[in-house]
Amino acid sequence: GLCPSLQFLAVSQVTLIQPASQSASPGQTAKFSCTHTRSLSSIGWYQQRPGQPPRYVHHNGYDRGEGIPDRFTASVSGNSGYLTITNSQPEDEADYYCAGWFGSTAGFHSDQI
Repeated sequence: GLCPSLQFLAVSQVTLIQPASQSASPGQTAKFSCTHTRSLSSIGWYQQRPGQPPRYVHHNGYDRGEGIPDRFTASVSGNSGYLTITNSQPEDEADYYCAGWFGSTAGFHSDQI
C-alpha cells in the first residue's frame, strides 16, 4: 500500500496541519488534507519524488501541472484543503506538499504518500 509519514514546514507563522497517518492501496482513492484555524481561500499541491525537484500537481480552480492526470484533484472546503487521488497507482508514491492561501499569506506543509 501507500503509506505516508508526517513532515512539517511553516512560513510566516502560518501553520497548516495534517493527519499523521494516511494510506491507500493501488486502485483505491487517497485523500489528503491540510487544515488551518482560518478559512482557506485556495490550496495548491506539489509532488516530489526522491532525487527530483518538486513538481506542480494542481491548484483548485486552475489547470493541473504538465503530465498530471485528471485523477489528481485539489479542492477547498472551509478551513481545509484537499488532494484527492482516485485510482491511485504505484507511481504516485512520493512526498506531497500543500500550500494554502489566506488572502496574501501562505502556509506550507509536506506529507508523503
